[in-house]
Amino acid sequence: MAWRNLGSLCSFWNFRSIFQQSRTTEIELGTHTIKSHGAALAKNHMHDWLILLLLAVIEVILFIIQPFHRFVGKDMMTDLKYPMKGNTVPVWAVPMYAVLLPIAVFVLFYARRKDVYDLHHSTLGLLFAVLITGVVTDAIKNAVGRPRPDFFWRCFPDGKDVYDQWGGVLCHGKDSDIKEGHKSFPSGHASWSFAGLGFLSLYLCGKIKAFDRKGHVAKLCIVFLPLLAASLVGISRVDDYWHHWQDVFAGGLLGLVVAAFCYRQFFPSPFNDEGWGPYAYFKALEEMRSNSHAASPVNALSVQVMGAQNVTERRRQNGDPFAALSADRYTSIRLDEIESGAK
Repeated sequence: MAWRNLGSLCSFWNFRSIFQQSRTTEIELGTHTIKSHGAALAKNHMHDWLILLLLAVIEVILFIIQPFHRFVGKDMMTDLKYPMKGNTVPVWAVPMYAVLLPIAVFVLFYARRKDVYDLHHSTLGLLFAVLITGVVTDAIKNAVGRPRPDFFWRCFPDGKDVYDQWGGVLCHGKDSDIKEGHKSFPSGHASWSFAGLGFLSLYLCGKIKAFDRKGHVAKLCIVFLPLLAASLVGISRVDDYWHHWQDVFAGGLLGLVVAAFCYRQFFPSPFNDEGWGPYAYFKALEEMRSNSHAASPVNALSVQVMGAQNVTERRRQNGDPFAALSADRYTSIRLDEIESGAK
């Protein structure tokens, strides 16, 4: 009867361990905060942040240098005489909605979940997506040198076109306008928009579990909203006659592909059951669970020793003369096992 009670105690302990493990995900979401793990995490990714700084420097250099001045003949001006207009979406607004807006969403999720891995990796992935896209976009812009749809008025602001002996244009407009006039392909607004908002769309797709196979199609509205905003920005570039439609299409595709690659560096696929969290979180969770499993045999043996002592006390009360001897022997064996397990 006593050993049956001891078995019940052990079974209760195992059930309790299983129950605690089932709640591990909820409990441990608040254990990795900026205060506890932020500095170590940033130090571990120090080289990534340095590469980001290098990409920013390269982006500035590419913006300053002159693009390739492609040959533009008189017969090509037919498609390049659209009027010069201002930007519907100004340049300064692009980093606002493509970088700061997604980061604000990341911070909101951190305020709820307190997961510094999610905040750090989402921010790092977003910045990589935007800067890599910017460097690739401007490098192609400078190398291709395709004239914008309003190139004629950039080159000849007074409307008087002049050509050399080979039929090439002899521009007499402002140098800054002419320089920008050779940066049509691909669209920087479109590539930056789809890089930043595309990354945000993937992030939201994982967080709300849009593909959890439960048929909640309304979740897709949240996923498509950033992509719709990026598409409207791209359309505005054609409406403003700053880009041909091919420029916008290529820029959007470039930004979306780079965003997908950068997102998958830190997060599982949104189709995955664990797509709501970064790889680093699940790795830390696995390490914590393995440590708890390593400590569980010691705790189980402690329960067995306590149970044996309770059984011995009952045997003493019943007048068993060998109760103390068997209890001392059992306890010494269990303590040896505990010490060997701890080692």
